[in-house]
Amino acid sequence: MDGALLGEVLSLLMFGVACGVLLLGFPVAFTLAGSALVFAAIGISLDVFNINLLGSLPSRYFGVMVNEVLVAVPLFVFMGIMLERSKIAEQLLETMGLMFGQMRGGLGISVIFVGMLLAASTGIVGATVVTMGLLSLPTMLKAGYDPKLACGVICASGTLGQIIPPSIVLVLLGDILQGANTQAQLSLGNYAPDPVSVIDLFAGAFLPGMVLVGMYMAWTLTVAYFRPNACPPMQTDDSRAQVRARVAQVMLPPAGLIVMVLGSILLGVATPTEAAAMGSIGAILLAGRALEPDRTRPVIVAVLSLPILVFLVTTFDLRLQRDVVPAGDLIAACFAGIAVLVLCYGVAISLRRVHRSGILKEVMRSTVQVSSMVFVILLGASVFSLTFRGLGGEKIVSDVLHSMPGGAFGAMLVVMALMFVMGFFLDFIEIVFVVVPIVGPILLMMELDPIWLGVMIAVNLQTSFLTPPFGFALFYLRGVAPPSITTMDIYRGIMPFVAIQILGLIVLAAFPGLATWLPSVLFN
Repeated sequence: MDGALLGEVLSLLMFGVACGVLLLGFPVAFTLAGSALVFAAIGISLDVFNINLLGSLPSRYFGVMVNEVLVAVPLFVFMGIMLERSKIAEQLLETMGLMFGQMRGGLGISVIFVGMLLAASTGIVGATVVTMGLLSLPTMLKAGYDPKLACGVICASGTLGQIIPPSIVLVLLGDILQGANTQAQLSLGNYAPDPVSVIDLFAGAFLPGMVLVGMYMAWTLTVAYFRPNACPPMQTDDSRAQVRARVAQVMLPPAGLIVMVLGSILLGVATPTEAAAMGSIGAILLAGRALEPDRTRPVIVAVLSLPILVFLVTTFDLRLQRDVVPAGDLIAACFAGIAVLVLCYGVAISLRRVHRSGILKEVMRSTVQVSSMVFVILLGASVFSLTFRGLGGEKIVSDVLHSMPGGAFGAMLVVMALMFVMGFFLDFIEIVFVVVPIVGPILLMMELDPIWLGVMIAVNLQTSFLTPPFGFALFYLRGVAPPSITTMDIYRGIMPFVAIQILGLIVLAAFPGLATWLPSVLFN
């Protein structure tokens, strides 16, 4: 057999072996790295793999460690877990249920709305689904909701954190697509390509995320219209004025944090990493306020100092290491120093409260666990993609995609179908780190828009949380659902929402402007 052909066969065999071992339940990072090293050794023995390629691994690992964009991952994880453990998500669910619950389908609408808010503040699917499953599912069942509809609404709403920024998936995709786009443009002879950043993906994913939220709500209202017994209104003794006051009190602080984090990113005031750090500080302050609601003055003053600092930093030049500092800049620097002291005082008080309650230790442990999992998988995937390319797998993938009827559209359709099927069995992180580095450069060489491609992949990966048999959102809900809810209730409940996800992909494919319009307006 020809050496190049033998290498390509080995690369495909390595891909199949890795997927099979993953299905057996072995750790992802060690599966990817281990299978790659085994097949690299086989390739070396058969003289179809250059051992010198493995010498580039240290530089790849060092590149991951010094990558500032990836620092946003643990910061966003910390922000999300802190908001979830401090019961802020629980308060949102309770108050929004009172707000909308008195209309048919209103309780389902409130769950979707809170899922959207939690997606924009936590971005962690497991925490969102578990929280809403524990709090909303018993309430919906008690109100007389169809168990299938209740399960479907909770699972689908919990997965919105995959597409609505700030999303960990978008951070990882942005980093991978940036390298893929550079590689593709260099291959096309463009030595000064337009950069693709995480900020672009955040802006591109915003409208498609809102479209999905609207489609979820439209389906719930449709069910309420045609099957009123499936989602009856909820009764409450509180007056409308009391409900509005409570909603404003509970919703405004996390909504303000979301606006500040996303707004600073989309307006170019802060990088995703800087915004994630600001979001983590804001989450600590909100947790301190929620734990001791009777003593909120120092926390509120500290929260107000955050937008003041953002305004001063973006409006004035606060550098003092200059020969001449204008009076306006000097006064602004003094105010900034005062704001920093106030912020530090509020953060210190909030940290003492969350530490005393035991939340801080849990949040830090969970953050380290999630972040370690992501980065260890990233390092293992680096070995896998390097070996796959070294064996010639990238060439056979390129040949297959270029031979698809329909050109770029046909190739894109095949890749989307492949990711959709893989989502039945694999986690989104595995698909991002294994598939996207291989197919990304090839698709981008076909002159597809990288922002649109990234958002399409993100929406597709969101669906993987809902598709049985290994949809993680289904397992999360199964773990907290009462015994009266069967697994088939959950599976049947998510089917309409999987169809909505597919419809959302079709709409996004037909109207790429949904993903490209906002970045073009914001970043010209």
